[in-house]
Amino acid sequence: METTSLTEAVPRERPDPRRRPRGRASVTDWLGVLSALLVLVVVFAIAAPYFFTVPNLLDIARQIAVTAILGAGLTFVIITAGIDLSVGSAVGVTAFVAVSLSLGGVPALVALPVALAAGVAIGLVNGALVAGLGLAPFIVTLAALTYLRGVTYVGTDGTTLFSTDLSYATLGSGAVLGIPTPVLVMVAVFAIGGYLLNRTVFGRWVFAVGGNPEAARLAGIPVRRVLVWVYVLSGLCAAIGGVIASARLQSSVPDLGSGYELSAIAAVVLGGTSLMGGRGSLTGTFLGAAIMGVLVNGMTLLDVSSFYQQIIQGAVIVVAVALDRLRSRRTGAGPA
Repeated sequence: METTSLTEAVPRERPDPRRRPRGRASVTDWLGVLSALLVLVVVFAIAAPYFFTVPNLLDIARQIAVTAILGAGLTFVIITAGIDLSVGSAVGVTAFVAVSLSLGGVPALVALPVALAAGVAIGLVNGALVAGLGLAPFIVTLAALTYLRGVTYVGTDGTTLFSTDLSYATLGSGAVLGIPTPVLVMVAVFAIGGYLLNRTVFGRWVFAVGGNPEAARLAGIPVRRVLVWVYVLSGLCAAIGGVIASARLQSSVPDLGSGYELSAIAAVVLGGTSLMGGRGSLTGTFLGAAIMGVLVNGMTLLDVSSFYQQIIQGAVIVVAVALDRLRSRRTGAGPA
């Protein structure tokens, strides 16, 4: 399989304001999501007076950080018409790696890069199986979801690894100028991801592969290489999420990250990224994650039972997929 460095894979391109990537989601797509978000904010602000306060809004931003970061990586994968169901389990594995190394006395400057490398390795395996062997992304990542969760249970022996003095705890509970550290990390991830997707040749390749992989191959685009890299990016984002989640909890829980993949996928699709591939934006993904966060926070403030919250979140996922299908039919990108 052909390999290259990330620097070679994402050469810089002089931005041209007159051009826009063919598959990039239009402003109209995410303006609809923004409108839905604003409606939710108004409703909860009226129903729960504490909702629209600075501490609560910062808390929402902190809560959505991990989901949004996972969604950022998934956006690249889904634009190529792929899927990564393993990100939740990857969060658990990388959190275990970071916490166990920290408990063993390894400094954060070493433990964190190792945890991030674990996420990259997970993405590399997924990408190699999808691009190299031509296996279905759904099957590959579903299997990864299962065996990675098993790895976490074996590594933790089914118990919680807890530390009252975690060397990188500030990544979960710290703040800079009043802004929570997880939020700053989220902003950095989206800034870098936005540059890769919208301002580099690699980003154009991602859209091209998702729009028509055969045409992309005939045009000289290294389709397999692109597919490997998008799964590597997804694994890296999952590792960042795992580090932040474990820093907030100051522990590694065996089932940490369970269900995160569904929330992240819902955020991506709600934001206008098509499951059929070839279309999407990180702006929409962020707004989709914000909707999920506002919904959960608002229902919690209104003392809605967690059982009903699960039903509502499941309904939101169905709505997200239905909206994607409607968009695909409107643009002719999917089956009628």
